[in-house]
Order: sequence, then structure tokens, then C-alpha cells
Amino acid sequence: MTEFLWPRGADAEDTAAFEAWLDARGWEIDPTMFMAGVGGPAVQVRRIGETWQDGDDGLLILPGESVTFDAWRMSVIRTTGRGMLCRSS
Repeated sequence: MTEFLWPRGADAEDTAAFEAWLDARGWEIDPTMFMAGVGGPAVQVRRIGETWQDGDDGLLILPGESVTFDAWRMSVIRTTGRGMLCRSS
């Protein structure tokens, strides 16, 4: 799978599924960045093993956004609610 939906209202199971998907591609959720909102948590991702300093940019993923991986880059795809993959798909 090269696409993953970070769902609105993500719970612990969604987080575990996303972490496993990211890990298989050499990425991780940045544990120093957390944002909560009405639609659920937003997460920031980064490559595993990268040296990060305060203020470095990662990829911020908002609730309801799909993420794609092309073997090198992680990107956010804006969707309209069709054709998205998540742990329940």
C-alpha cells in the first residue's frame, strides 16, 4: 500500500496502524509534535534516524488527509472522501 488515510477522530488503533505503515517505509510520527482539534489529532512525520532540531520542518498531517509514499518522499494528498485507504479498508 502506498497510500494511507489519517482519519478524522483517529484513535489508538488508527495510530498503531499508521505507525506500522510509516515504519515499513522508514518514517515515524514525531513524538515532540502533537496537535489536537475538533476533527481529531494532527501528526507530524519524519524519516527514522534523521537528526532533528527544534524548529525543523516535518510533514504535518491533518485529520482526514491521505498520505502517499513514492519510495522516497511522503506527501499529503487532498481528497474529497473517495478512494481513500485506512485500516478498515
